[in-house]
Amino acid sequence: MALKITITGKVHGVGYRAFLLEEADSLLIPNFEARNVKINGKEALIVLIDGDKEQIESFVRFLKENKPENAVVEEIRVEEYRGTVRDIERFRAGFTSTQLSKIIQVGLVMVEKQDLMLKKQDEMLRKQDETIAAVKEVKKAVEEVKEGVKEVSSKIDRTNELLEKRFQRLEEEVEKIKKALLKAGIEV
Repeated sequence: MALKITITGKVHGVGYRAFLLEEADSLLIPNFEARNVKINGKEALIVLIDGDKEQIESFVRFLKENKPENAVVEEIRVEEYRGTVRDIERFRAGFTSTQLSKIIQVGLVMVEKQDLMLKKQDEMLRKQDETIAAVKEVKKAVEEVKEGVKEVSSKIDRTNELLEKRFQRLEEEVEKIKKALLKAGIEV
């Protein structure tokens, strides 16, 4: 018994063919093939199966009750098929080869993006190193200014101390002069 099953909706890029291949394999269906197509601009999956009536009926029941997680099924159309259906092992070999090719292409894109990200990361690290070097220079300059401020502050403290002593001596001298003037009879 051979059938052609057409499933329309969001059925591409969701693992639908692998999902159905696994079920056909578990039911020991000898002939199976599935291909993604577009029908009137819509995604569709055409499945051809051939096997014992019980196997095929079980497969159709499974198909109507289950779907891959991200698939959106709008319609399932089942009809008799009069052509030849490829052996499931030959389909699996071709399908595996196609999927490996897709994985390689995705991997190459990922490696390219990773290389680009590494270049950007290297640039960021270079800028970070420059910033760290600049911060160290600023820190060194601040330390030098602090030392200069300490030195100036120390000199100011010594100058204040000397001025205080001079003013004190001057006050003492002025007092002596006042006393001498008073003794001489001159009032100040």
